[in-house]
Amino acid sequence: MTEASALQRLQQIDIELLRHASTLQKLPQQAKLKTIALAKKKVAVELKKITGKRKDVEIDVVDVNADISHYRQVRERVMAEAEEGPLTHREARTVEESLTHLAKVTEKCEYRLGPLNEQLSKLQLAETNAQKMMERLDAEERNVQKSFEEDSSSVRDQILALKDEREAVAAEISDDVMARYEAARKRFGGLAVETLVGNVPSTCRVKLQPSQYHDIAHGDEICECPYCHRILITTQDGE
Repeated sequence: MTEASALQRLQQIDIELLRHASTLQKLPQQAKLKTIALAKKKVAVELKKITGKRKDVEIDVVDVNADISHYRQVRERVMAEAEEGPLTHREARTVEESLTHLAKVTEKCEYRLGPLNEQLSKLQLAETNAQKMMERLDAEERNVQKSFEEDSSSVRDQILALKDEREAVAAEISDDVMARYEAARKRFGGLAVETLVGNVPSTCRVKLQPSQYHDIAHGDEICECPYCHRILITTQDGE
């Protein structure tokens, strides 16, 4: 295979690869997978918020329970000290005031604890529902991915075969020409190479002037189109 023939085949391979990639993108599973990915992202963000709130409320519940336990221990200690012996009127009044204060702060904590426990239950339920939703989305994603792999198996096999052939064909092309090809391929959307048919380049279709045709016909087999600046191959099928 000549370098010119290799260039032409390389372009054919790249165009086929683009077509196969487009075919894969058009499969309905691709759109479904994107929708699932967006849904998972949204649920993950919401789940993170819910989990953060749930942890904050749990900390509040622990703190309030710790306060209640502390106040009850203090109450028991005050009552135990009061039962140890006779108290003066002033001491008895101090004990009574202490017990009254402890009862009030304990009641406040218990009153606060009710709404906190209710809030915690709601957050735990929301977290569980979000986790179940994520599990359902994961299962749906696996099923759609499996369906995509089954439907795209033939196309993906062709892509792998073309990539192997591309590697072999590219080995027949010099580094300099390969660099020119890659640059032109990006610039012209895959149509980097054209051939000279008579005195007309096959892609841009701008007829060469006699002097241009003479110079190109007697120059290198691989050159550049003076009009569109694609890679121009001046021979066909060994001619």
